[in-house]
Amino acid sequence: MGLLPTGMFRSRDPRRQGLPLYEKASTSTSHKERFSDNDVSSSDDDDDDDDDDDYEYEGEGAYSPSEGASPRSARSSRQSSGTATSGSFMLPKRHNASAAASAFAPPPRRRLRPGNATAAVRAHIYRLPNRMVRYLCVGLMMTIVVFITFLARASQLENRRIANGDINKPPPPPPIWESFDFLTRYYGGVRNLVPLKDNVPQYPREEDEEASDLGIDDTTEDSASKVHLHAAAAAAAASLRGEEKAPMPPSFPFNQYKGSVVPSPGKDAIVECYVDTKNTVGVPSLRYFDGRPNGFPQNVMGSYDIMSLPEDICFERYGRFGPYGYGYSVRAGGLGTGEYGEKEGSEAVWEGGVHRIDYRKVDWAEVQQRCYKSNTRRFLPASSRNAPVNGLYVSGNTDVDGVSKLNHAPRDLSSESTPEVKEASSAPSSPSPVEAKPAQDPPHKDGSTTVSVTTGPSDGSSPPATPKEETIPAIKVPRTAVVVRCWDEFEWREEDIMNMRSLIMELSLASGARYDVHLLVQVKNDAKYPIWADDGAYRSKIEETIPAEFRGLVTLWTETQMLSLYQGIHDLYTRGPGLPVHGVYRGLQMAMQHFAYNHPEYEYFWQWEMDIRYTGHHLDLFTKMENWSKEQPRKGLWERNSRFYVPSVHGTWDDFRQMARVQTEAGASGPDNMWDGVPGAKGKGKGKGKKTQLGSARPGEQSVWGPVRPADPNDWFEPEHDPVPPTSYEKDRYDWGVGEEADLITLNPIFDPEGTTWLLSDDITGYNETAEILAGSPSGKPARRAQIITASRMSRRMLHTMHRETAFKKHHAFSEMWPATAALQHGYKAVYVPHPVYVDREWPTQYMARTFNAGRSGASGGSRNSVFGQREHNFQGLSWYYNAGFSPNIYRRWLGLRVNNDGGAAFEETADVTKNDSTVAMMRGGEGRMCLPPMLLHPIKNIELPVESHANEDYEKPETEANPGS
Repeated sequence: MGLLPTGMFRSRDPRRQGLPLYEKASTSTSHKERFSDNDVSSSDDDDDDDDDDDYEYEGEGAYSPSEGASPRSARSSRQSSGTATSGSFMLPKRHNASAAASAFAPPPRRRLRPGNATAAVRAHIYRLPNRMVRYLCVGLMMTIVVFITFLARASQLENRRIANGDINKPPPPPPIWESFDFLTRYYGGVRNLVPLKDNVPQYPREEDEEASDLGIDDTTEDSASKVHLHAAAAAAAASLRGEEKAPMPPSFPFNQYKGSVVPSPGKDAIVECYVDTKNTVGVPSLRYFDGRPNGFPQNVMGSYDIMSLPEDICFERYGRFGPYGYGYSVRAGGLGTGEYGEKEGSEAVWEGGVHRIDYRKVDWAEVQQRCYKSNTRRFLPASSRNAPVNGLYVSGNTDVDGVSKLNHAPRDLSSESTPEVKEASSAPSSPSPVEAKPAQDPPHKDGSTTVSVTTGPSDGSSPPATPKEETIPAIKVPRTAVVVRCWDEFEWREEDIMNMRSLIMELSLASGARYDVHLLVQVKNDAKYPIWADDGAYRSKIEETIPAEFRGLVTLWTETQMLSLYQGIHDLYTRGPGLPVHGVYRGLQMAMQHFAYNHPEYEYFWQWEMDIRYTGHHLDLFTKMENWSKEQPRKGLWERNSRFYVPSVHGTWDDFRQMARVQTEAGASGPDNMWDGVPGAKGKGKGKGKKTQLGSARPGEQSVWGPVRPADPNDWFEPEHDPVPPTSYEKDRYDWGVGEEADLITLNPIFDPEGTTWLLSDDITGYNETAEILAGSPSGKPARRAQIITASRMSRRMLHTMHRETAFKKHHAFSEMWPATAALQHGYKAVYVPHPVYVDREWPTQYMARTFNAGRSGASGGSRNSVFGQREHNFQGLSWYYNAGFSPNIYRRWLGLRVNNDGGAAFEETADVTKNDSTVAMMRGGEGRMCLPPMLLHPIKNIELPVESHANEDYEKPETEANPGS
């Protein structure tokens, strides 16, 4: 038996009816009617309104008792049964509705009949076979399994994309600082200078001042009242209407500046150094202007005052770089650039009998060597290095016994680098100016002349030098090497050459050889250039890539050389296999370590970069940074080092020092510790007992006092040589460290990378990570510090420790982390110098201080909220950072170039009175060449200065020439 009736598909045609029909036998009031199977089956579907249209409705009179079997009744199913009698119907007949029946009689019943075979099938329920049901169940289960598998795989792929940062998400909203207004008074000129005491800076604002609401359609008269602190500038611009330019103020030589540390000849027993061998061409002095451009903003970070840097003067481009070949032609020995734009007052550089220098025949290595020999008695005896044993070497140089002398000096330890030092009692012959006049080129149109300089051994034609009476210095000073990093594929431009000349003349010659300038050049492809296999290839590589005047300063190095020196370091491949630990990106300090090992004649080493510029005098900057670092006490030093100093917020330096101490000892809530001590917080319920790597519990941090050792004593390296505090931290009265030379001087804060989003925070290798985790380090890394930008001064003691620890202990860290980490773990003195830093937009100073000191306990690091890492975009508007955008813009404008269609010669020479100084693009101009106070700028790359196209002697300059600065 199935679910469907057996007669479902039986024909309804009466002609094929197989059973007899029963007619009405007799009249009776009692009727019995039997519904057919179709009636029963159809009644089940009466409730379905959709099936009603497929059936025919049979109305009243279909079964009339007075009539015989009608054709309609004959089409129904059989109406008799074997049990029925002849006197009664098999099924009761329905009464006619018109009969006089009771009102309660049931209404006539509808009868539905299928209209076609499809409707009939739909009207009945069909039971699927068991086999098909099983197939459907199996298919359903497989579909569910496939769907679950698909979801699991999609989740894995999504997690992988998130981990790799490959996420298609909408771009983030622009940073808040991009909504701040640009400052305009940086671009004022020398014709609108005011004394520093009279200058009202455009920025920073006082807390009670309102922001200016100047619109771009306001007039000059409106700007005097609306532009913040621009009344004097607006009045000066208004006075230019229809009138001549303001007069050019006078400039002065920098060696006469009252706060300059540039020594004069004879001062401090310094013997003057000369560029030529005849001792006739001295070092020209820079030229400065008193005051600043009206409304010039103040530095937002750092300070001039605490380091005694010159704040009340400024330099324009000719006074700064004119002595180094800027502003005169190649035929005269210059760079052939700077001969565009406003030049009034540029010839003041050559006043007082100073001649233009012909740099075409200068050898700076030989010049520095002669300068050192003239001042040998001023310096401490140079340390000597035990030469490596290279085996027996027989040469023509033999001693009295006929035994050959051994030459153990390595290639990069030349005689120029390690000159022989005489005893203090032996007085060397001091060169002095000779009476012979220098050879001069024909005079220029302005009456000045150019001195031809020839360096190298003297041919004896000049008169002998007349010895002078010299003062023997009571205290001998150590020497410092300024190592400028470069690479063999670097493209030397005119601006790079004049900057390199300024470093040598201002540091080495002006200081009397207290500094020596070196070039540490990386050869990127030593497979193609086998410099270590052939001396000729070594020299050839230098000649191919370095300008002739600097070739004697070069020391080459390669990554494979560092790999051979420091074998066995476990490489974490923090930035992928393309950046190994021995490479220039992650292992740059290795080259400095090896350089210091080969040059024991220097006590300190400045690591400098090719893209750093200083608009003041380098010797003044280096000397004052070193002197200030020397006077810093060690108490609280690491805590001060980790913070940005914002004078308008933090007050004086003493206030800042006290604030750093309070924040360190009391602690400050931040995103990293806001749930400490809260019961039930995940991982934070015992926050008060949570120990840090310095051994203290939060809130509050323990100040660094002495060496901070790794957790595992096996990771300690030669601790017996490390300095030890003379007393406890509480008993010290800021005495320890005062007068002590700093082992590390940095130009950015020294921050704690633990917990930050800095990509290289864990790039340190060679330590026992299990012991560090047990000691409280979340990442398993030892206590460490870092400073962004590798420009810094390092002592020979610290570099020697780093060299030996890398070679013997296999400890190493990222190049911007390894020096500060070595200083922290060995207890060396490290100092961050808060040099002046400027910003291009009108940041609220309180917001800036919170942004840059957003780390743990008010420091710049130690927290995921640190500015170092994902929030480094905040540095783009500063004048000092590795990816800053403000520094290259203001430097190009200072050189007279156009930036973003602003500036140039026309801006310097002509005032546009239709503009109102509301924005940088709306500045009037006409104030002359830009004049900047001494400031450090980084990075400065790819400066293209317009250079004269004709360098031959027969070329005559046309009367009219296109101005490249406009």
